[in-house]
Amino acid sequence: MSTFAIKADRFVLPGATMQGGYLTIEDGVFGAWSAEEPDCEVRDYTGCIVGPGLVDTHIHGFYNHATTDREAEGINLSSIELARRGTTCWLPTTFTESVEQIADSCAAIAAADEARDADFVGAHIGGIYLEGPFFTMKHVGAQNPVYLIEPDVDVFSAWQERAGGRIVKSALAAERDGAAAYCAALDAMGVVTSIGHSDATYDEVLAAVNAGASCFVHTYNGQRGLHHRDPGVVGAAMTTNGTYAEIICDGRHVTPAAIRALVTAKGWDHTVLITDCLGCGGMPEGDYMSGGLPVVMKDGLCYLRNEDGTTGSIAGSVLTLAEGVKNMVDWQIVTAEQAIRMATEVAARSARIDDKVGFIKPRRNADLTIFNGDMTLNDTYVNGVSVTA
Repeated sequence: MSTFAIKADRFVLPGATMQGGYLTIEDGVFGAWSAEEPDCEVRDYTGCIVGPGLVDTHIHGFYNHATTDREAEGINLSSIELARRGTTCWLPTTFTESVEQIADSCAAIAAADEARDADFVGAHIGGIYLEGPFFTMKHVGAQNPVYLIEPDVDVFSAWQERAGGRIVKSALAAERDGAAAYCAALDAMGVVTSIGHSDATYDEVLAAVNAGASCFVHTYNGQRGLHHRDPGVVGAAMTTNGTYAEIICDGRHVTPAAIRALVTAKGWDHTVLITDCLGCGGMPEGDYMSGGLPVVMKDGLCYLRNEDGTTGSIAGSVLTLAEGVKNMVDWQIVTAEQAIRMATEVAARSARIDDKVGFIKPRRNADLTIFNGDMTLNDTYVNGVSVTA
């Protein structure tokens, strides 16, 4: 690979956003930023802002492939298409299925990761996220209620073995029997536990957080809401110290005003932009399957398909993370720099994978996303290779 430098108007670096200058990339890894033009090829992105590659910590699939397909090839095809749209790292996210099916999904994701060679250019697999099956029926949402069970560390350990140690995040309802013990056990293993699809009281959530839970699943959606005499899960997401709150930033799952309220309460540096994108993301409108349930994609959103053919509740998004970053800026909730950080370094910290992704640092893989002045996506690099569609 050659050595070259990126020239742009702004660079979102760990310590500050630098104005102008050049970022050197050598043999697929980052070099240093410099105000002076280096003696190598310069790729000119004048008018653009450069940030780390986007990190999606809650996403079920893309381009007609999903974790529930349990196919390594499909996971890698999703990774290629995600990278072309700005996401350079993702946590393939499972659904509430049987214990055996989840184990097989974990094994397929591990196989996809192992199948990659040096020439593969797609979004890195940062780890696996288990969304379920330890949820409550009241807020089951688009999860399959048939497979809801109590949190079980032994079951998790079996999944982790099939995953080759790749599971980095596991979601549960805080009111389930054994929830606090599960959070404590996984925290000791270095695995994040996230509260969601939950009707827990504020005190029940605090018990889970005090035991080790550190994140909230797609805040507002699928959880007990905020009331002035019953703060619930949303109130806990807004007020607990050091925790992270996911937010689906498509403007449909949560209105911009409610997103603003969360960011104001939580701080942008602990609010994680996610997509919760389903496997039909990137595809035409129509009927699909998601987590074993029929869904219909129309008007930029996915809905459950009822038995009588009508559409039901929202099942998930078809958002890309780059679109979500632009939304946050267009809605004037945060600055461009903050939006990029929310989808990169904040996301990486929330999943405890910030030692590998989320930052532009020397000697790390040269994964970066380049936005135009209007925050539309201009280009994406994975391991120093331009991959944008």
